[in-house]
Formats: sequence, structure tokens, C-alpha cells
Amino acid sequence: MLQVTDIQYIRQEVNRKGCSYSDVARRTNVDYRTVKKYADMEEFQPNKKIKKSQPAPVMDPVKDIVDQWLREDLKKKKKYRRTAKRIWQLLVENENFKGSDRTVRAYVAKRKKELLEESNEAALPLEAKPGDAQVDFGEAPFKYMGKVVDLPFLVMSFPSSNAAYVQVFESQNQECFLEGLKRFFHHIGGVPCRIRFDNLTPAVKKILPHGKRILTEGFQQFALHYGFAYEFCNPDSGNEKGHVESKVKYIRNNMFLPERTIYNLEDFNRQLWEECERDHQRQHYEKKIEIAKLHEEERAAFLCLPAKEYTCTRYETVKADKYGFIQIDAKKYSTSPRFASQTVLVGITYNRVDIIDENGEIIVRHERIYGEKMKSMKWQPYLALMAKRPTALKYSTFYEQLPHNWQNYLETCTLEEKKKALQLLSAILKDYDFHKASEALDLAMASGHPSIETIKHAYIQLISGQGDRFTLQMIHSVPELPNVVRGMSQYDTAMFSERGGEYE
Repeated sequence: MLQVTDIQYIRQEVNRKGCSYSDVARRTNVDYRTVKKYADMEEFQPNKKIKKSQPAPVMDPVKDIVDQWLREDLKKKKKYRRTAKRIWQLLVENENFKGSDRTVRAYVAKRKKELLEESNEAALPLEAKPGDAQVDFGEAPFKYMGKVVDLPFLVMSFPSSNAAYVQVFESQNQECFLEGLKRFFHHIGGVPCRIRFDNLTPAVKKILPHGKRILTEGFQQFALHYGFAYEFCNPDSGNEKGHVESKVKYIRNNMFLPERTIYNLEDFNRQLWEECERDHQRQHYEKKIEIAKLHEEERAAFLCLPAKEYTCTRYETVKADKYGFIQIDAKKYSTSPRFASQTVLVGITYNRVDIIDENGEIIVRHERIYGEKMKSMKWQPYLALMAKRPTALKYSTFYEQLPHNWQNYLETCTLEEKKKALQLLSAILKDYDFHKASEALDLAMASGHPSIETIKHAYIQLISGQGDRFTLQMIHSVPELPNVVRGMSQYDTAMFSERGGEYE
């Protein structure tokens, strides 16, 4: 596979400058098919650009239509753009065009060149150009998880329209950063042509002399996927992205102070979309036009979204310790006893840590830890091992996490019953939480100390939707029966009656 910089150059030359595959292949000493593969790759959104030729008077009535088509196509991958021949066919079919296909070809080639030059016009760093955006993190206090904490929020602002959007996260790590950018793109339905950043750690690994930078692999792949051009401020030059700096302060003062309560972060972020849209109803401070209207107009300059949404998942290969714990960003996550001292694949997102087995299946899923908590333990994979040593149960933190009814039940179990109970708990917790296990035990205990089979039967009833069944009430009294006199005398009486009262 080519280096990221080589891929960027190929896509720049083919999709932005309109160079042919063979021309780029010759200049880069790369096979023609390789150039075409990376230029047309579905996973990345290409930037716009094309070629040249000459005008024709017969085109005057349809120039506006053709120009609109060309501008639309510049936002698409090269292989999805209308060819000059197809444009001519559409003009003949829909606009009663009388010119030749050569006339259309000549005009299209010329206009593509002109539109390319227009889109490449140099702009001062602080110039407000439609379709450009700026991004930065801010911080504000929130009442979250029962206490007041400072949480970061990511802001994307649009200097041309003065619109802005915000999402709150628990960290400024790369996964939260890329997740925030992705949410902005998909909410507005497009990708800004150019985005200016500070030298954020999730994007910039190292600043080199002469304005060069070594970027993180995750950010490079993300930028290739969505196709936006990126710019970074000079060190200690926040004024170069002054618009988003002002928006960070505006949002903190007008939306987040005094501190707001967050019960569920995902719900809170969904609510923020509506609050941002309401804020767009005011007038632009200079243009005296509603921000929402200006923002709607600048959407025409955005790039198209790619066909596939970026997953924002980072994969790492990590070695577990002898207890089966792995460490991600100084936080510990349990895996399974079978992975003790083994290497495992981990998928990391902004809110999850997934432990993946050799078949690509997720065997354990953790919520990603932020804040003071240091360890996340999922006991289900460990219960099969614990079932072999049930006496250790009371000395584990798992025992403390058990519902009270299970603690009380296990206290009354024999050693063999404990083994079977832990095996049953392992099976239940694979698909459900402690609540379902507790519910099954309560149902089974209705008639006293239940066997493991009784608890299992109650659990099956619950998950099949049958719930508690009617218990047949037995009759406690025994019906009265006639007295029976036993002995040979009864036999003699019976024989005497049968013979008409005469003995032989």
C-alpha cells in the first residue's frame, strides 16, 4: 500500500486538478491501475477539480444550466461526474439543444478549467469564505454523575455565515475529536471544503520547521475518508482561528453557564442540535441577514458526504496481565481468564472498549472509563472459572455486586449447589444483567429454597414471556371412607349371604 502522502498527492492530481490517470502514473512512477484505484477509492471523499477548452455562441441559452451541473459534479468523485457527451445528451433531451456534441465538449472543457481556477483562488487565512469551517475544544462546568465536573466541548464554526454547532464529550482524545467532527458533517449533510484547526494532539503528532507537521494516522485516514482540506495555525497563534475562539466563549457563556445538569450525555448532545439551530435564528452581526439563511446558502459549497460513514474506531493489540486485564489510557478492562498473559485485539471508540477474539467476535464490551474510576470488570467470562473454586466467591468483588437475594441464596447452598448456581449465573449474564437473574431467583423461591433446575426453569419462563404461572393448590383434607373390618369372620359372613343364609 502507498504512503498516505502519496495517496493524497494522487487524489489531489486526479480529483482536484483533473489530471489523467496515466499522466499521474507516469509522474509518480506508479502503475496506472494503482493510481485509478486510489483516485476512485470508495472509502474517501475526493475534492473537486477538472479541465479546459473553448466556448461557442450556440451555448449561450444553456450556459447557466451546464455551469450548474459542472458545479454539482465538482463535489463528486471523478468517476461519478457527467461526461461532456452525457451533458450534450441531456441538453438535447431536456432543453431542445441544437448544437453538436463537439460544441458542448469544447465549452465544458473550458468552463471546468475556469471553475478550477476560481476554486483555487488564494484566500487570506482569516478571510470568511463560504464552505470553510474552524474547529476547537472548549471547557465548561457541568453537573454530571452526581457532581460538578469540567467537561470539554467541541465547536465547529462557519465564519462566512456565523453559524456554529457544539457537542460535549468526556475527553479531548482522538476518538472523541473524530466522533465530534463526524457528527457535525452528518448533521449538516455535507463536508466543509477546508477546516482550520489549532495544533490539537488528536490531529498533530509533531510540529516541524517551515510549517510542516507529522499528523496522527487516525486523523489522516479520517481526512482522506471525508475529503476536506485541513490547515493548522502557527504555534501560539490562536488569532488565526479567531472565529471559533469567539464561538467557544459565546457558547460557554450563553449555553453552559451556570452549570447545566447532564443525566444522559447522548440525550444532552441531541438536545444541543436544537439549541444551535435556534441560535441561528438571529441576525448576522454585519450582514444583517438571518444566520440560518446564510448558513443554508453556504451549504451549496460543501462537499458531498461519502457513501459510507466513518466508524471512528481505533484498534490496538494489547497484552493482558495474569488476571486477564488489559490497560488502555491508564485504565484497566477485564477480558477473560483464557486471555491471561495473552495478546488480544481491542476496538476503542469514544464510549466503548471492545475485546475481540481471533474470529473477530466481540467477547466483552465495556463502557469506556473516564474520570476517577480506574477499572471496569465484566464478571461473566470469569464465572466458569469461579464455579470450579466456589469457596473463593465470598472474597471477590463480584460477591459485593450480587443482588441481596443471590447473596442470601448462595449462603444456604451446598458446595455442589454453588458450583451449579455460578454456572447458571454465567449463562444468564451472557445475555442479560443481574436484574433478570434476580427476578428468576425471586420467582423460583416462592415455594422455599429452590434447586438450580427450578431457578433455570423460572429464568426460561421469564425470557419466553410466560412470567409467573398459576400454582395448583392441593386439597389438604382427606375425604372420609367407611370403616373396614378385617378378618376371616367377614369372609364367612359374605359366603353365608351368597348362599341364601345356609351353610353347607
